[in-house]
Amino acid sequence: MSIRNAVPADAAAIRQLLYQLDYPTTTDFIAEKLPALLAHPDHALLVYEAQGQVVGMMSIHFIPQIALAGDFANICYFAVDTDARSAGIGAQLEAHCAQLARARNCDRIFVHCHTRREDAHRFYGRQGYEESPKYFLKRL
Repeated sequence: MSIRNAVPADAAAIRQLLYQLDYPTTTDFIAEKLPALLAHPDHALLVYEAQGQVVGMMSIHFIPQIALAGDFANICYFAVDTDARSAGIGAQLEAHCAQLARARNCDRIFVHCHTRREDAHRFYGRQGYEESPKYFLKRL
């Protein structure tokens, strides 16, 4: 079992994990997006591999701040395969994210988690996250 940076060959596994989050897309679409994410200096795309299979992934964007001492880490996408949940994989990925965030001078991690994802809310609570009550969105 290991956490590593994603590589282009992980596109199909990442597509399957995103599908489990209700993001229907194609492997080709993911493969098209991966190079930019993998090359971006303020982004990390991690996968969790167990027995040669990718069973978890986390996409993190680091956001430098001009008015605050610490920067922000934003968990953009985070999934563990339904057949691999409750084995500590999510906690390991989250801990790895926190380690990367500290190394990047971040003093907080935030994540938007839809109200329908109640299991995820409980997970984040167990990891020490607190609910922050307002979130605004403008679609372009």
